[in-house]
This record gives sequence, structure tokens and C-alpha cells, in this order.
Amino acid sequence: MAHPIVRTVAALCLAAATCAIGATPAAAAQRAPNCADPGQVIDTVPWAQRMLGPERVWPFTRGGGATVAVLSTGVDAGQDQLGNQVTEGFDAVAGSGPANDDCLGLGTQVAGVIAAQQTNAIGFAGLAPRVTIVPIRVVDTVSSLSVIDPGLIAKGIDAAVARGVHVIAVPVVTYTDSAALQDAVDRALASGAVVVAAVGDQGNRQGGSGKPYPASYDGVVGVGAIQEDGARWANSQQGDFVDIVAPGAGVVTLQTGRGMTVVNSTGVACGFVAATAAMIHARQSSLRGDQVTRQLLGTATPAAGGSAYGRGVVNPYAAVTERLVNGSPAPLPALAPQSGSESPAWARSRELALAGAGLAVLATLAVLVVAVVLPAAAAASGAPPSPPCPPPAPNPKSPAPHPTLPPPLTPPPLARAPPCAASPCAASIKGIWSWFDL
Repeated sequence: MAHPIVRTVAALCLAAATCAIGATPAAAAQRAPNCADPGQVIDTVPWAQRMLGPERVWPFTRGGGATVAVLSTGVDAGQDQLGNQVTEGFDAVAGSGPANDDCLGLGTQVAGVIAAQQTNAIGFAGLAPRVTIVPIRVVDTVSSLSVIDPGLIAKGIDAAVARGVHVIAVPVVTYTDSAALQDAVDRALASGAVVVAAVGDQGNRQGGSGKPYPASYDGVVGVGAIQEDGARWANSQQGDFVDIVAPGAGVVTLQTGRGMTVVNSTGVACGFVAATAAMIHARQSSLRGDQVTRQLLGTATPAAGGSAYGRGVVNPYAAVTERLVNGSPAPLPALAPQSGSESPAWARSRELALAGAGLAVLATLAVLVVAVVLPAAAAASGAPPSPPCPPPAPNPKSPAPHPTLPPPLTPPPLARAPPCAASPCAASIKGIWSWFDL
């Protein structure tokens, strides 16, 4: 039997262990109110998916072999529809460790439109379901979403480049220009990566909003958002930093934990464009990053709307299947202004046309005179009409007389017919044509 002191110490140790084990659930319970709620099942095919038509692209590529870094709140690797497409990634906020969990849900939502797997019972699927997602956490709290540290985005971009990704999606926005962020973008572009960034959701603010970064930097593909009818989503910012647009209002996508949700943001629009860039790379792996960007923008469907739409709406099918020629569009030649004076050729054509019209009128009048006036005059005079001339008799060459036959009998002379005269109509027509010297 154990000594009472030993039993007491054991009890204290057990109690301490129980408290230690229960500490993690308690902390998780405290974080739950700040984390996104699980989603629901939405079995219909979303409008964005119908518009972009990924099933037309999948016979050519599903994005296999391409990697996309998502710089956001992390990505929930346990989301069923993401399968095994999510790596550990990197937590830039903590400075180390993975980012394959997601409390706030934004990163999982962006990853969903990129790489969600097809299922039999659910209509929703990502554009590029075989793309590998590399989560990079640059935001970890709700409050930090309103003011993004450009230094964390720069660290996240460098971490993505270090992992050799092909496309860097930045669905979060900072309104602070930063040399560190600019340098990180330049390093990413130099590495051959395509950098795709949201243009921000402050388009409805009175007095406008600041320039979004990194979307405003040269070489970065700035993405705006449209709604189901093709019009700009009201919160999508406008400016020369918008290069292309994609669905971003009422978009169905994955939610952290489980299920799906409906979101509005230029961040999720950024995901559609990043997925398209990844499929271009998967289809043509020899292209450099700047060539992928050119293909992406050059195949966009034009949309009238000025700076709110950039080059137009992203077109995954055209981006993957079409080929752009090298060079720049040739300008159309300038048109010389037409002089007020009439050219000699035009004047000659006009004179001939008038002469021809005059001759036609004269010929018509002559026919009317012959057909109406002359017969009427002849009838009024009472003179009997002359018999019409018979058709001319044939005049064949006389054959030689047959040697054994008697000569032909000579017929008696016939009474002479009265002289014939040409009809007045024929004579008149002949005279009329003689006027024209024909």
C-alpha cells in the first residue's frame, strides 16, 4: 500500500496534468468567437463557374504541376474538398512554422476557387483542381485585416519565391507604399513568378481610397471584381492599377472547417485569375512569368467600362488554348481628308451617266412615236395599207441538167403582184436608228 504522502503527491500530479491537458481546448474555446463559422452544403453550380466554364479547359489541363502561393490567413488543409493539394506553407506572422490551418477563412476561400476538387454531390469546383496550394500566412487576426503590414506581405512574397512557386496570389491589400514590398515584388518577378493581387474593396468610399499595393506596382496583375450581370461590383476599386476582372460578388467557395460559403471580395476574384495563370503555366511550362502575364491579359474578354475593367474579364479557355503572336499591334494608316473639288474621273463618270440617261429617254420617246403616232396618222388619211413584203425567197445555185432527162418545162408567166412596201413601223425604226448613226 502506498504511503499517504505518495498518494497525495500522485493526486496533485494527476490534477496538474488534467489542467494542462484541458488548457488547449479552453484556449480554442476563447478563439472560437473570432474564427469563421463552418459553412453549409450548396449543391448547385455557382454563376461564376458557369461564366468561366472550367470544364472546357480541363481536357487540356487541370493545373497539374503548377504551384500557387496564397498570401492570406492560412489555408485549412483539412477541408475535404481541398484533398491533399495543400502543403505546410509558411507562417510569416510568427516567422516560422506552417500555415496550413485557417481561423478567419479568407485564405481557404481563395484556395477554394483555385483548387477545390470535384465531387458527385456538389456542383462547385475550383478552376484548377490539380494545382498545389502553398499557404503563406500574412494576417492572423480580424483587426489586422483592416491594416495590413506591408512588411509581412514582403516576407510572404520572399517565402513564396524561396519555395519555387509559379504564381503568387495576394488577396489582401495594403495602402502603404513600401520599398521593402516593392523590392520583394521585383525579386518575385525576376524569379519568373507571376504576381496576382487584389485591387481592394473600398470602391464605394466617399472621396475614393488610396492606391492598393502590391497591385499598383509595375508587373503585378491587378484584379478587380464583377458581379453576375457582368457589371463592376460596387466595392471594387477603380484606377489604372486594374489590369483584369473576375467574378467577385456572390461567389460560392469553400469555408474553413467544412462546407461552403458565399463571399464578396476582390480577393476571391484574385483567386480566379491566379488559377488561370497556373493553368497557362501547366499547359506551356516553357513560358516565362512575363509571357504568362501577357497571355493572361491578351486573351481577356473585352468589357466596356474604362478603368474599372482593365483589359476585360478573365477567360480561362482562351488563355489556355489560344496563342499570341509576337510584336505589337500595327497602327492603322491615317485617312487623307477628301477635297471639296470634284476629281476629273468623277466628273467624266457623271457626264457619261447623264449622256446615257438622255439617250435612253430619246429612244423611249421614239418608240412611243412609232408605235402610237404614225399608225394613227395612217388610219386618218384613209389610204389602204400596202401589202407586207413576203420573206425573201431562197436563191440556191441551179443544178446542172441531168444528161438523160429532157429539159424542164418552162411555166407560163404569172401575173405580177403589186409592188410591196415596208411597214411604216419598220421604216420608222430604221430611220430612228439612223439618227444615232448606228
